Amino acid sequence: MNRKIHRYSEADARKIIKYFLDEGSFSEIFPPTERLVSPNLVALDLPVQFDDGVVTGIGKLNRNTVFMAAQQGAFDGGSIGEVQAAKLVGLLKRAQRDKPAAVIFAFDSGGVRLHEANIGLIAVAELVRAVLDTRSAGIPCIAMIGGNVGCYGGASIAAKCFDHVIMSERGRLGVSGPIVIETVLGVEEFDSKDRALVWRTFGGRHRYITGDADEFADDDIASFREIASGLLNPPEELTLDALKKEHRILAERYEKFGNSRTACDIWKVLGVGDSSSISMTDANSFREKCAAARSEKL
Repeated sequence: MNRKIHRYSEADARKIIKYFLDEGSFSEIFPPTERLVSPNLVALDLPVQFDDGVVTGIGKLNRNTVFMAAQQGAFDGGSIGEVQAAKLVGLLKRAQRDKPAAVIFAFDSGGVRLHEANIGLIAVAELVRAVLDTRSAGIPCIAMIGGNVGCYGGASIAAKCFDHVIMSERGRLGVSGPIVIETVLGVEEFDSKDRALVWRTFGGRHRYITGDADEFADDDIASFREIASGLLNPPEELTLDALKKEHRILAERYEKFGNSRTACDIWKVLGVGDSSSISMTDANSFREKCAAARSEKL
């Protein structure tokens, strides 16, 4: 089948939404014409953007109504501040009321907007609570990570609260980013300019191997769309037993990998191959190679 490939990693928020949702189905909430900007950036005489770095709205995915948000990583690193978080939280609260088939977020963020300090931290906390409330309302929440910035800091915490995380090879996920680690611990501990090291540690392939990403997509918006379409099912109920299950998984991972210094050490423990064989494998072969290791050893 011949079709045009739209690279997820090269697309901005609006292009992702355009080619992810059914054609012509998206209706934006608080579009740029509303001129909704961060008052905190204005007060600091810093550049603003009329959507504050995130596009939110309602559309269709294979004729199913979904609520969707996509961050603009090119604006201030996709950072989450007061206005952006208010748009995201508002979308989630409306989803709790209207009961769409799913809520889907395309994350591309370095984390909290440091210019906004405590306001940004509170905003992320409100976002996490809204995600969990949405899941408790029986609405599946799907996170997609494949943009140029990655998903770090508070954004990574919010993303991991979703029911499902879809990543591509180009995606990166981590609480502390490479530059932060290097700044605090030194270049000897982590060289943020070593691109191979960054992707081995934070990249989509590693996160899929370890189970931090539930699904692995090609760097193509259509691939993310196909995978997300298969996840429009009622989420796992948020119970104490479910939380204990997560804790057991984390304890088992620590026991298996606690002595591993690098991602390559983890791959050896799991028997999925060395860095060269993993990085050169196409997406389908990579998923097949990981399936046995993930089911048997994680």
